[in-house]
Amino acid sequence: MNRFACIIFVLFLFSTMGCNDDRFLDREPTDVLSDDQLWSDNSLILSLLADLYDRIPEYQSTQNWWNFADFDQAFGSSYSDYWRHKNNKWDYSEWTVAWYDYYTLIREVNLFIQKAGFYLNDNTIKARYIAEGRFIRAAIYFEMVKRVGGVPLITEPLSYDFSGDPSYLRTPRSKEHEIYDFVLNELDDILDDLPNDIEIKSRATQGLVLAMGCRVALYAGSIARYGVNTPEVTLVGGEVGIEVSKADTYYQKALLLAETLLDASKYGYSLYQENQEDLSANFADVFLKKANNREVLFVKDFKLQSGKTVNFTVENQPWSGAEDLEGGRMNPSLNLVQSFELLDNSFQTFQTKDAAGGYLFFDSPEKMFEGRDARLKGTVLVPGTKFKGKDLDIWAGYVLADGSVITGDTYGQRKVLPGRDVEEQVVGIDGPINGLEFSAQTGFYCRKYLDPATGSGQRGLKSEVWWIRYRLAEVYLNAAEAAFELGKVSIAAEYINVVRRRAGFTIDLSESDMSFDRIVHERKVELAFEGHLLWDMKRWRLAHKVWNGETVPLTNKPWKADEVSNRVYGLWPYKYYNPGDENDGKYLFKQVLPNEVTGCDYFRLGNYYSNISDDVLSKNPLLVKNPNQL
Repeated sequence: MNRFACIIFVLFLFSTMGCNDDRFLDREPTDVLSDDQLWSDNSLILSLLADLYDRIPEYQSTQNWWNFADFDQAFGSSYSDYWRHKNNKWDYSEWTVAWYDYYTLIREVNLFIQKAGFYLNDNTIKARYIAEGRFIRAAIYFEMVKRVGGVPLITEPLSYDFSGDPSYLRTPRSKEHEIYDFVLNELDDILDDLPNDIEIKSRATQGLVLAMGCRVALYAGSIARYGVNTPEVTLVGGEVGIEVSKADTYYQKALLLAETLLDASKYGYSLYQENQEDLSANFADVFLKKANNREVLFVKDFKLQSGKTVNFTVENQPWSGAEDLEGGRMNPSLNLVQSFELLDNSFQTFQTKDAAGGYLFFDSPEKMFEGRDARLKGTVLVPGTKFKGKDLDIWAGYVLADGSVITGDTYGQRKVLPGRDVEEQVVGIDGPINGLEFSAQTGFYCRKYLDPATGSGQRGLKSEVWWIRYRLAEVYLNAAEAAFELGKVSIAAEYINVVRRRAGFTIDLSESDMSFDRIVHERKVELAFEGHLLWDMKRWRLAHKVWNGETVPLTNKPWKADEVSNRVYGLWPYKYYNPGDENDGKYLFKQVLPNEVTGCDYFRLGNYYSNISDDVLSKNPLLVKNPNQL
């Protein structure tokens, strides 16, 4: 239809309605709900609220798991992720705030709070909804301050008057501590308006508010305490940096909130300890079991019946047992694996050779990993273990008596070995094979959050395993850190020991064992692949030391907080081939640097606070640029 015909058609429509007929223009739209309609239907209010909860920003999760391969925790075993391991430096826009998206979300939350106050009549229901809106807003501002520092604090839904001059809407950045204080004050204010219900996992509760407040206060305290180590990372107006004099106040707040929440008689939360026969399986179940899980405080949930599912298991299941032609994309690093202690509280890197330089041999590859912290096998699938009842097939080839290697370049490839006549498998179906995506290129697959349910690895079905945003074990570690920073070392040790006992440690850490290194280490192994690493390293001002861009070997001091760890290493099992030798058929190991790891993670001082784009700065001259970003 040409333009003239379109005009004639529209005129015809209006003529058939009559010149004085206003009913067409007065009709209610069928695709838009009015405020009266929405706020009179509780199911619609809940849908709106669920959407706001769902949009709380997260940098790493099971929905964007590939970001776990950004650092020294994991290798991205897919062609599309190899670039992550060729890093020479991160851009200043990494981990940044999508400014307009965040403030669009802030505006929507502010509108929700405003309209809940106007339309709802039941004071109890009104108070809860407003409290939930304020919780979501506080969570968004927490995410923003972690990334950018102080940001404009907007708590009302601003409106433009279309005058052509938007300058009255411009707001300067608050000081960094003012945003932290705002979040903490909001959480204090809403506590009594929320239910104390341990069964609620996807909405704000009193327990969640205490847990979040504890985390927020701890972050602020450590920025104040350790910011003195990077005086260059400040702004004179306080938009970045917190005065060291405020550190103890924040630590005291963190400890108080943790102690309040850990009062089981009032709140009822406890560590998940349902399987005492297999502590590694028990730890894995923390992230899988939804029933009777009193450790979990806040989740982003997924349900098969609703169609809201997650792809994590499809994309990260072991290749040898994959239910679809997909998997193995995230390989935990040797850097992480060697951080798990022996059960006598000692640290020991993995020894591959004896004192004379000969290989150490193992009847099973799993033997290499025995006697360690149970969280290791609850977090990582190591060679020799099973998933969904199937043996992992992780081995890199045959090592011959002369030291040469026979291997393949595809999953489970077959060749003829010396002295034999028929082809046989010479490399695991899971690899490791350098450069072959989905193979275990570090020698490991991820176990945490991997769904063992049948069908969870199929693209058409996927998984309903939830993503845990807050859980009690972190609160124990937060309490330990805050107590340690306040000089209450014996209290710190006891809080850490509670978490370690679940992992199989029978010898408690003493007061003399406690150190900053211990605090850092415990969070590394307990909270791996839960989205804490980047923020922890930033708030402790360790990121530029650990990810310093310098080429160094894998550290042999995994307990030391500031050890350089900026390249992802692997540990590959091989079978020994020497017919007639007592070690024929046994396993040996080699430490490797995967071929795709060609760069070193380089975190610059300018990365501590992500940049505010030039576009945003030009539209609001009241904003100031973050430091060290020329």
